[in-house]
Amino acid sequence: MRVFAETLRALLSHWRQHPVQFFSVLTGLWLATSLLTGVQALNSQARESYAKASQLIGGEPQASLSAPSGAVFPQQLFVDLRRAGWPVSPVLQGRLTLKQHDDQRLQLMGIEPVSLPAGSAVAGQALAIEGIVEFFSPPGSTWIAPQTLQALGLREGDRPVAESGHSLPPLYAQPDMAPGVLLVDIGFAQQILDQPDQLSRLLLPKDFNAPLPDQFKGQLQLKSSGEENNLSRLTESFHLNLDALGFLSFVVGLFIVHAAIGLALEQRRGLLRTLRACGVSARMLIACLSVELGGLALIGGVAGVASGYLLASILLPDVAASLRGLYGAEVAGQLSLSPLWWLSGVGLSLLGALLAGANSLLRAARLPLLALANPQAWHQAHARWLRRQGWVAGVAGLIALSAWIWGDSLASGFVLMATMLLGAALALPVLLNGVLNLVLRRSRSVLGQWFLADCRQQLPALSLALMALLLALAANIGAGSMTAGFRQTFSDWLEQRLTAELYINPQNPAQARELQSWLTQQPQVTAVLPNWQVSVQLQGWPADVYGVIDHPSYREYWPLLEALGDNPWQRLASDDTVMLSEQLARRLKVHLGDHLTIPTPDATWSPRIVGIYADYGNPKGHLLVNVEHLLRGWPQLTPNRFNLRIDPPAVAPFLTELQKRFELDDSHIVDQARLKGWSTQVFERTFAATAALNSLTLGVAGVALFISLLTQSQSRLGQLAPLWALGVTRRQLMLLNLGQTWLLAVLTLVLALPLGIALAWCLDTVINVQAFGWRLPLRVFPLQLLQLMGLALLATLLASAWPLYTLYRTRPADLLRTFAHED
Repeated sequence: MRVFAETLRALLSHWRQHPVQFFSVLTGLWLATSLLTGVQALNSQARESYAKASQLIGGEPQASLSAPSGAVFPQQLFVDLRRAGWPVSPVLQGRLTLKQHDDQRLQLMGIEPVSLPAGSAVAGQALAIEGIVEFFSPPGSTWIAPQTLQALGLREGDRPVAESGHSLPPLYAQPDMAPGVLLVDIGFAQQILDQPDQLSRLLLPKDFNAPLPDQFKGQLQLKSSGEENNLSRLTESFHLNLDALGFLSFVVGLFIVHAAIGLALEQRRGLLRTLRACGVSARMLIACLSVELGGLALIGGVAGVASGYLLASILLPDVAASLRGLYGAEVAGQLSLSPLWWLSGVGLSLLGALLAGANSLLRAARLPLLALANPQAWHQAHARWLRRQGWVAGVAGLIALSAWIWGDSLASGFVLMATMLLGAALALPVLLNGVLNLVLRRSRSVLGQWFLADCRQQLPALSLALMALLLALAANIGAGSMTAGFRQTFSDWLEQRLTAELYINPQNPAQARELQSWLTQQPQVTAVLPNWQVSVQLQGWPADVYGVIDHPSYREYWPLLEALGDNPWQRLASDDTVMLSEQLARRLKVHLGDHLTIPTPDATWSPRIVGIYADYGNPKGHLLVNVEHLLRGWPQLTPNRFNLRIDPPAVAPFLTELQKRFELDDSHIVDQARLKGWSTQVFERTFAATAALNSLTLGVAGVALFISLLTQSQSRLGQLAPLWALGVTRRQLMLLNLGQTWLLAVLTLVLALPLGIALAWCLDTVINVQAFGWRLPLRVFPLQLLQLMGLALLATLLASAWPLYTLYRTRPADLLRTFAHED
């Protein structure tokens, strides 16, 4: 143990003499752990919220009865079913906004605790008889998640007022409540939501299995256990993309650690030789180096986990808004992470340090004792490693090619992307070495030959930083092109699809029938386009079937990606046909001309597919049919929305008359500009986390380059001193060093451009298709590429500024001192 302690003490003395290298190792571990654990915290918080939402009543997803259109239905159906022997329990859900908290979007859920199936848990706890009586007896109780209560700035016992003017029952925090949800007795919910004697769905016991009585068919439809809770399934692709970005950032951060550890090991060649000569075995030396590395990893891991928590806290509002807008998923606005997450973050840092330092430890163990202090031996070892690295890059390229040709899943898409990036990163030093060798052979200037030869000699120290820069630039080019292309495609799609000036959503079927009759009589309305909607399950996927009338607006403004025949809209109006969204067609693996099986209350319906259209951002399937065909299967349906074409000057007086006659609030009336603005806002916030992670990744690459240049600045004096002795000034030496750094950076940028475009293609045509179901056109934005290249060159200049300044300020005595130990 004494030998072990003294050896470890000697090794640690290196960091006191080289604090920059110590800082670089800790920075790499800190950044790598921070970015990956931050992403994991975001995903963990979201998945915990999904679990709480799915287990709010009953402990697991339950079967239920609901209206085919998804709208509310009369409470009398609940009474009739109970009399028929069905053990149903009513639920009413609706959106709620509190006065003075109009920026908080809440969901109010009303339950009837007396009729809940025996043994049911509510928010993770069983209700005793005393709790049931307290729940529905005036003034009642409103259960709320602690984080939601804190976000609203309220306290337990408060009775906030809804925009409808009704006060909620007193608030009580419950730890297992889903975020953004208020739970009350159904009687209070009907009053607060202004929906007397209306229900959203009827819950059934898990083991109940009986056919729906004939008198209820067409009015209610049965949804089996699990169909009500598809959040985890629908949002998995979103979280998988975040995981991929976090892992890429983790890898880039480890490059810093790898470069710093390798340089430190090279600088300690003399110390390693001395320790071995004093009798320290190779096994003992490797053990001491491993303990040293583990200590550094522990320090960097703790700092990384803490900053990862801070990063996740900053990004969580944007991620929560994205999940709410895209999927209707409520995610807690504050992090509440288990101790296991903190421990796993430190474990990731230890694993990362082991991966980053394994190669250096292996090289130190394999080099012979007399070769430890021979620089040429280390260069020869690097040359051998470079050849192996080229073979590994070739194998990675073959795996990527195989995944592209034969892969047909999201996993194969990520294999394609990962191996493509890995192969390109490993191939970068090989390509740079080859280019420098080629140019060196053609150089005739003595100073030019030194410039290229010295530049090639710097590759072992700078290769990992350049690889990190390549990956960061490729990720920014790829993700930036995909995001900008998606923004342009999405904007064009919104302009084509959102053509109506007003969208009216009736409150109930009776109002829908009255609205339909009244709207057709209004002279200022140039077109009334009613929509009928029914929710179905197609091969396990949730989908909405929309019935539409035959109108020229659809032919003119509804773009199709694929169509069967010359006039698909005419076939949709006259034949038994259907059009469906691109993502649903891919999920169901159907094509034009196929027959699609749609379940109806009495039988199955098999219309023929005549068109496929884009439906960006919709996690559910979307189908269009002629309303006459839809009403054959669901004769009780009424329009759930009216799209109105109206002259813009007539909108304001029309809205005044509409609200006066039907008492519709703003939640049931949406104008075109408001809908487009909301959709664009959801889009921007959806990619906010992606843009932030991309910027952080580029920043990490800049730090890697800075640390590599800084750590090797002192060791380069031995190569620069002879030039100074031959008459090259310190200013010229500084410019030569800047030229070498920029040469390597520019070559890396040139190679990053095609890699980034290939990554954008992979994201648009492979990852998006497998994850979300739609394919985006590949768009390249030259101005964006130029800005990114300029930013990368600026980052290179900033990274090299301090080492160059240090070289410029180096005294002649320091340059002369490098000759003191020359033989």
